Amino acid sequence: MTHQVTEKAQFFVTAPSPCPYLEGKQERKVFTHLNGRRAASIHQLLSQHGFRRSQNLVYRPACDECAECKSARVVCSEFVLRKRHRRLIRRNADLSAAVVEPVARSEHYNLFMRYLNSRHENGSMTEMSFADFECMVQDTPVDTILVEYRLRPETADKSGEVADKLVAVALCDVMADGYSMVYSFFDPDLDARGLGNFMVLDHIARAQREGFAFVYLGYWVANSPKMHYKSGFKPLEVQALPAGWQRLD
Repeated sequence: MTHQVTEKAQFFVTAPSPCPYLEGKQERKVFTHLNGRRAASIHQLLSQHGFRRSQNLVYRPACDECAECKSARVVCSEFVLRKRHRRLIRRNADLSAAVVEPVARSEHYNLFMRYLNSRHENGSMTEMSFADFECMVQDTPVDTILVEYRLRPETADKSGEVADKLVAVALCDVMADGYSMVYSFFDPDLDARGLGNFMVLDHIARAQREGFAFVYLGYWVANSPKMHYKSGFKPLEVQALPAGWQRLD
C-alpha cells in the first residue's frame, strides 16, 4: 500500500461479530470510505491487497485469531473450459445476457429476495428493504454494471415460461485489470441450471474477450462449504498475506 493512499484514507476496524463462514468464529473487518476523484484508483490498489467493495466502502477481514478468508481471483488468460463447464453452458444456451446501468428495479429486488429467502433465510440481508437494495446497487463511486440474464423469447414459448423472464443478475465492478463480482443472485426454482457458476463463466468469457487479466470472486475460505464452488475455476489465485497472490492447488 503506497504512502499516498495511507495519507488520504482513514481506516477503521469493526467490533467482533459471528463469522458467516466458520461456525464458532468471530469476524472483524478493517474498512475505509471510497470517495472523490481517486476513488477508482484507490479501489484498484486496495483490491490488489485483498479488499472488497460494498457500496462506498472497501473492507478486508482483520480477525484476531483467524486468517482463513483470502481474496480470490481467476487468471483469465490461462483459464480453459472443462467438460463440466461446457455442459453448464449448453444447459443455459437458452439465456441471453445484457449489460445495463446499475439502477435498481422492483424486478431485480423481487428476484433478490426470493434468492435470499431460499438460500440465506437466516441471514441479515433478508431484512433489506427496497431502499437498502437500491443503495447496494446504486451507491457506487466506481465503474459498476449490472448483467441481466433472461430466458430468450423463442425458448420461453416452447417451455411455457414467461418470455424475457429475468432469471439471474450479477452486480459487478469494472476495474483496470478485470471484473470484480460484487454480488450475484438467481431464481431459486432453477437451481438445476447452476446459474451461480454459469454467471462466473460468463464473466470469465467477457474478461477474455476484453483482454482483462482477472475475475475477482470475493473470498476463499478453505473449510467453508459455501466457498467450494470457487475451486472449480482454475487457475485460481488467493492472496495469502504477507506473501501476496499465490496459486491455489
